[in-house]
Amino acid sequence: MHERRFHGNIERLRSPERLERLEVDRVVELCLGIFPARSMLDVGAGTGIFAEAFAKLGLKVSGIDANPEMLESARVFVPEGRFQTAPAEAIPFRDASFDLVFLGHVLHEADDPLAALREARRVARQGVAVLEWPYIEEAHGPQLAHRLKPETVHALAEQSGFEHIDLHILTHMSLYCMKFTPLL
Repeated sequence: MHERRFHGNIERLRSPERLERLEVDRVVELCLGIFPARSMLDVGAGTGIFAEAFAKLGLKVSGIDANPEMLESARVFVPEGRFQTAPAEAIPFRDASFDLVFLGHVLHEADDPLAALREARRVARQGVAVLEWPYIEEAHGPQLAHRLKPETVHALAEQSGFEHIDLHILTHMSLYCMKFTPLL
């Protein structure tokens, strides 16, 4: 259990090289262009890189991570955020609690990616954004065997009840924006 979860150096997650590779500002801009969100949940928040970027734009941010040490760092960088320890497969919030649910480099690490995506959809009002490594062998990021093929992400999204799945190919990442018709 949890064999693919990140267990490396917390400082490395915020290195300038990694932040550049993540294209944080571009990802946030794309997400907010699709989802006019005022609140967001950062699933697998880590040190709060994306929660911090969304908070700087005025969103009410919350985050979960299976690693409590990561959340200690997130609280330092995003003191206004609400963070708690929890796995992606069991999000401890009520249905439709957040406008946007964001999973940054989490789906490929989840013990059960389908359960994680279903949980993200459950707590989202507008939609879910999933940032993942592209399915190519490269020096950065996880080995190819731990990366998700685009068709796998699409299949998981459809099985989770998403009706519209858009893939945005960034310079170093793949951003999936997933929408559904909310129940009335």
